[in-house]
This record gives sequence, structure tokens and C-alpha cells, in this order.
Amino acid sequence: MQNPNWNEAELKEGERLDELQRNGYGIIQDPGRFCFGMDAVLLSGFVRIKPGERVMDLGTGTGILPLLLEAKSGASHLTGLEIQPESADMAARSVRLNGLEDKIRIVEGDIREAADLFPAASFDVVTCNPPYMIGGHGLKNPDAPKAVARHEVKCTFQDVVRAASWLLPPGGGFFLVHRPFRLAEIMVTLCGAALEPKRLKMVHAYADREPSMVLLEARKGGRSRLTVEKPLIIYRAPSVYTEEICDIYGY
Repeated sequence: MQNPNWNEAELKEGERLDELQRNGYGIIQDPGRFCFGMDAVLLSGFVRIKPGERVMDLGTGTGILPLLLEAKSGASHLTGLEIQPESADMAARSVRLNGLEDKIRIVEGDIREAADLFPAASFDVVTCNPPYMIGGHGLKNPDAPKAVARHEVKCTFQDVVRAASWLLPPGGGFFLVHRPFRLAEIMVTLCGAALEPKRLKMVHAYADREPSMVLLEARKGGRSRLTVEKPLIIYRAPSVYTEEICDIYGY
């Protein structure tokens, strides 16, 4: 059911309002800049949050993860950190549109400066859908919103992990989605920051295809033991989602 507040949405040129299939929530996006993808939605279904926990989303973009996690979990408060002013502004307006100012805070800032922006161990859970591609070599415009979202031009994966480790207390959970081709690097980087990989799930477009995404949970100071869960399959037939994907999306 559409939120009645949608009629009062203040959209800027090129922006649109999209429904999230959760609690009547909507999100403001600009297709000319960047729109959230399936990876963010799948991460929202993978994250485990206990009632009352505080959540930080690093590189929140237009705020998709805080919005979905607020709808799905019992988190007491969620914060989204975003370096791009226009994206942070859209995220903040989406929070106001959904009447979630008391539950979600959007902070404009740099992941690399997380230690200056937030106290150590101030969040129970940290999430991130980081840029997948290494560096920005060859990009015509490395400052373009889509380039920043997809390439490590504003921060590296090591920067993300360093920030997560600072923000989490012992036992705190770090949840991320990434690409399998960087899995060895991801594991080494996590362990080097005292974030022990605990749970892994591969995502496949079809059951007979190689994985296109990997979902990971790490714990600050955790013991060495990794659980590899059964794969997540997106399609059971062309353009037909599996039941698990439909459940994650709320269809």
C-alpha cells in the first residue's frame, strides 16, 4: 500500500520515487546518477540484527539498506554514511518521506574518516555494499556517481574494513556483499583487521551458472570457524524468481 506521504515528496529534476515493497516505504532515486541493485536487497536479507542493536551502513548511497533493514529488523537505530552530497541528500529526504527521522540518521562523510566521525565500538552491526572494481584507471570521469559506486575511487576495500573494525565492539557483526573474484583478498583483509569470516553464501543467477556475488558475515575478534551456507539461486526460469528471492523482496 502506497504511503500517503508520497504525495508530499519533494523531487528534484531527474528524480523518481520507487516503492520498496516493505511497510509502504519509498525511496528517492535519480536514474541518471545511480539506482540500487539486487545486491543491496540480497544483503538486506542476509544481515542478522538482534532487537535493540545499532546499525551502521558504510557508503549508504541513497539509503536503501537502512530503509530495508529498518523495515525488516528490530534495530533500535540505523546510521548511513555517504560521501556524495547529492546521494546523501536523497537518502535524508527518503528518511523524512517515510517518517523515520527518529530511527535513521544520514551522515555526509568519508569512510576513511570514520574514526573521526564516530566513537570506537559505537555500533553493534556494520553493513556495506562496497565498490567492486579496483581503482579508477581508465575512467573518463572518476568522480561520476556511477563510477564512485562501482570503482574504488573514493575508498578501497581495506578502508572499508578498517572503518568497520573501528566501529564494532568485540563480537560485533560486519556484513557485506562483493564479487567472488576478490574472495581471497577479502578474506585476508578481514582477518588482518580482526574481523573473522563466520558465514558465507554464494549467489548464482541460475543453479548451473558460476556465482556472481558472495555474501559474507564476519565477527570482530571471532574464533576461526567458517560456515558455508547453501547457494542462493536467483532465477528458476528466465525472468522467473525463485521463492527465496521473492521472499527477500517481499513479493
